[in-house]
Amino acid sequence: MSAYPSRTCDSGSMLLQSELSSGESLLWSGQPQRSVVFHSTDWAAIPFSLMWGGFAIYWEWGVTGHSGLSNNTHSAPAFFTLWGIPFVLIGQYMIWGRFFYTAWKKSRTFYAVTNKRVFVVSEGPTRKIFDAYLQNLSSISLSTRSDGVGTLEFSPDFSMDSQSIFSNRRRGGFQIDVNLSRLAFIDIADARSVYQTIQSQRDRLHTSS
Repeated sequence: MSAYPSRTCDSGSMLLQSELSSGESLLWSGQPQRSVVFHSTDWAAIPFSLMWGGFAIYWEWGVTGHSGLSNNTHSAPAFFTLWGIPFVLIGQYMIWGRFFYTAWKKSRTFYAVTNKRVFVVSEGPTRKIFDAYLQNLSSISLSTRSDGVGTLEFSPDFSMDSQSIFSNRRRGGFQIDVNLSRLAFIDIADARSVYQTIQSQRDRLHTSS
């Protein structure tokens, strides 16, 4: 095991151990920070979610006859009220619900570095595993905050996930949710140390080969 502390709970450690192949050993294991971590994409996501949510609430307020913009106190037909409810719910999810969902997903996401590969285990209705052998990684990008929490992106990323307005794994794409179901270590503590562990093991493998 590496000198870097593991953040993975006992059940998570057992889960990761069960995914190891013959001759494979853990160098590091951990989980994402569950606290709210803002990303660069939030600069667009937060204003958009506030505009969406605000307009949806205003719509509902208006069609129920409470807008006060006219002397007509009669509410609009029930169809218009029902039409706006899904938009209100989506708006509430985008404003604050997504942070609770992300925290729930983070509690079920586990990261590991072994002497052979990096892999991500995502627990849910189905277990998803994303991995890559260290020798096959063409590059590793690291981004960190002042408190040491950061994200490691691996290339190539062979994760095959559906893309939507809420979760887009392509850099530069519009994103609401943090996509945890992919080959990346997202919002981990002491990210630079984990990065150095991976690079050191890659150097050993290249030297031995």
